[in-house]
Order: sequence, then structure tokens, then C-alpha cells
Amino acid sequence: MKRVIAGLATALAATLAVSACGSSDPLADDKSSGSASAGSLTIGSANFPESQLLAEIYAQTLEAKGVTVTRKFDLGSREKYMDGLKDGSIDLIPEYTGTLLQFLNKQAKEVEADEVYTALQKELPSNLTVLDKAEAEDKDAIVVTKATADKWKLKSIEDLVPHCGEVTFGGPPEIQQRPDGIPGFKETYGCTFKGFSALEPGAITTKALLDGTVQAADIFTTDASIEANDLVVLEDPKSNFAAQNVVPLINKDKVNDTVKAALNAVSAKLDTKALQELNTALDAPDKPEYADVAKDWLSKVGL
Repeated sequence: MKRVIAGLATALAATLAVSACGSSDPLADDKSSGSASAGSLTIGSANFPESQLLAEIYAQTLEAKGVTVTRKFDLGSREKYMDGLKDGSIDLIPEYTGTLLQFLNKQAKEVEADEVYTALQKELPSNLTVLDKAEAEDKDAIVVTKATADKWKLKSIEDLVPHCGEVTFGGPPEIQQRPDGIPGFKETYGCTFKGFSALEPGAITTKALLDGTVQAADIFTTDASIEANDLVVLEDPKSNFAAQNVVPLINKDKVNDTVKAALNAVSAKLDTKALQELNTALDAPDKPEYADVAKDWLSKVGL
């Protein structure tokens, strides 16, 4: 009996040794690199459609790699959601390099894409980092109707300066304090508007511009409403608005090989044309869900 038990023990030990070295199960490696090791994180977004769409793209990409994702979208402006990134209630959010840099350092003078990205990394809170920036760029811009552009022969912000005293400007409330907002217009171009109207980004701002409530407005350059309504984006020859490349801003503790590779793969596929097309798809008459637009694009680009 002792010899039988010893033999069984030897056989069992040999079986376990083989299992430890490798498995005949072809899915064994996938299981070991799945959600248990890929981690979990909470993704946030700002309070405008493009940010929510990018956050959904990040979420679906990470989920496909086994990461457990919690969504907390539409959190408000940067002034609000940065607190969540600092205290850990959110771990990841799509950001824009130039405005984030100026938020962290109001004296920042960098305007070119690579310079802005390098400077940004030095200014981040100690618990945060950025992964690869995308080629995609979405800048704030001063936008007017075609009728206003024709009336005053406007091509650039410089052309608008003689008429600033006749203009009510519309934009998000925080633009009144941001260095590239109202203070920047005055310092860079000498433009002081007659008045300011606080507006939510998106359709509300566009409507105010079209119905004449405001004569100029802050609208993102990839906003689908620009082409749809024949609006005119004024050139910025003095670079009041710095480069605004899309970049994942993330809690350092949540960065592992799986998360890093997945988000960098998104950035590698995302250029400005793609971002414009995504916004146009989201603004379609049937008003598709963020999740559907994100899924279609990820499938299209092989992610």
C-alpha cells in the first residue's frame, strides 16, 4: 500500500511539474493576461461630446484587452474633473496638451506640438502622467458666421480687433479666466469684447452664434457644426491658442503594459481628419449613441 501511495504521489508531482511549465490549453496564456492582470480603472470625460466619445473609445479599447472599466462621463470642465484625477476618484481622461499645460502653468509660452508635450510632462501632478499624444488636434478657436466674416472682411483674429467693441463673445464660463481665453485675446491681440455670454459647449453655443445672441464664439475646430453651418474659423497668426493634441491623462498607478499598449494604439490611429469624421458621425440626424460611434471606428481601424 505504501508503494502504491508513493507511486501515486510521484505521478501527481510529475503532472503538476508539467502543468507549471506549460499547458496544452491554447487559451491558458490569454486567461493569465486577462482582467485579473490587466487591472481596472475609472474613466472620466469633460462635458462636451468629443470628450465623451474619446473616453468611450478608450473604454472599449481597454475592455477588449481585459481591463475592467467604470465610466464616469460628463463631469464638467477641467477645473472640476482635475480634482477627481488628483484624489483618485477617476483614473483616466482624454485631454488636450496645450490647454492642459496652460491650466497647470499659466505662464507657459510653448505653442508647438512637441514643445508643448515635453513641457506638459514636467508640469503634471506627481500622481499623473500622459501617454503618447495623438496626431489629432482640436483647438479652441474664435468662430463667426459667414455673414459676419463677409461684413467685416474677416480672415483672422487680427481682422476682428477693430470690431471687438461691437461684439458679444460666447463661450464656456471658464474661458473668462483661462490664459488663452478672454485674458489672452486682450494680451495677444488687444481685443476687448463689448460683452460676454456664458454658454455650454456644443449645440447651445452654435445656436447663439446663428441667431445673433453672440457675434463670435469659442468653438472647437473639429466641431461638426462648423462645416454644417458654413461657419468661419478665424486664423490665429500670433498663436494665442497653443497646439492641442489629444492625449490620455492617467493615474501612474494604473499604467501597466496592457493599458499603455492599448491607449498608445488608439493615439497612433487618431489623426485630425479621423476626429472630424467621428464628430460628424456623432452629429448625424439619427443621433447615434457614443458607444456605437466608438465601436464602428475601432472596428474600421482594426482595434
